[in-house]
Amino acid sequence: MNNGVQTTSGTTGFTTEHRPLGVVVGYDASEQGTLALHYGARAAQRRDIPLTVVTAFTIAPAVYTTLAAVPDVPEEQVKREATEKVLDQAREYLADYPGEVHYRPAEGDAAGVLVKLSSSAQLVVVGARGRGGFLGRLLGSVSSALPAHAECPTVVVPRSYAAVAGEGTQRFAPSDRTEPVVVGIDGSPQSRVAVLQAAEAAAERDVPLRLILVLPPLDSALMWYPDMAPRGAEDTDRRAAELHEALEAERRWVQAHYPDLEITAHVEPGDPVDVLREISADAQLTVVGTRGRGGVASALLGSVSRAVLAQAAGPVMVVPPLEDERLADQPEFTR
Repeated sequence: MNNGVQTTSGTTGFTTEHRPLGVVVGYDASEQGTLALHYGARAAQRRDIPLTVVTAFTIAPAVYTTLAAVPDVPEEQVKREATEKVLDQAREYLADYPGEVHYRPAEGDAAGVLVKLSSSAQLVVVGARGRGGFLGRLLGSVSSALPAHAECPTVVVPRSYAAVAGEGTQRFAPSDRTEPVVVGIDGSPQSRVAVLQAAEAAAERDVPLRLILVLPPLDSALMWYPDMAPRGAEDTDRRAAELHEALEAERRWVQAHYPDLEITAHVEPGDPVDVLREISADAQLTVVGTRGRGGVASALLGSVSRAVLAQAAGPVMVVPPLEDERLADQPEFTR
């Protein structure tokens, strides 16, 4: 798939054939890291692209007051050997995986390592929590740095994710789940990139795509709707009907690019975090963009992002601003 076009300010080229790492998984041998590994392996198999398993390690500057304090084995060697043992656990878990796999120790800060590798990846996958390194700090530096600066979509896999039971290659076989892929949209180019990535994910899984536009309470949304004032349920219903017309145009646009995909569009009044949390319980993937006009997208790297990543009932994909030639015919969004 080639989604690349001429570079525009603030966007990242995304030509998949120039991303040899395929699906990159941050792995630390924890339970959460193993769930991320499973998710990433299935994603790579689904797309028929390589899987790259990465474990990071850091080496503190050595300061020794006496010669006797110098260790017999250099710290770098100890860290590298420990990292290889972690990767060995990934090798064991993936022993029957039928696809192409690469194992990669990486020196450096966890978030920085993943951000750097994301420029050569189609997808980066991490677990919600873990021992340390990538996953233990997910709700800290990784949660803010990786989705904000990654040059490809990032999937955060929660504890509730259920790895497929089975033996051999069947463990990684495509799922027969029928729950939809859900994506938050606000009509901005950034959220439309997220919609296209969500449509791709739904098509890969052969499941419906559900477009969600969140209408916050009018008394908290005046910056998004400057012509509005909070007057009650009647105004909320009227505004929801207006937005549904705009959302239908978005649905028709996506449908033109994915004619065989079942796509529905919904305007959901409420708090963005609450809406996405509730909807994620009935979705196999929830997709959001890193920024947009308002609501979910513009606040993603603030309170909304942290709350959605922490509270979502299933995997969450965060999509950065990517170049996509299909944006050339995007409809005008009427607010």
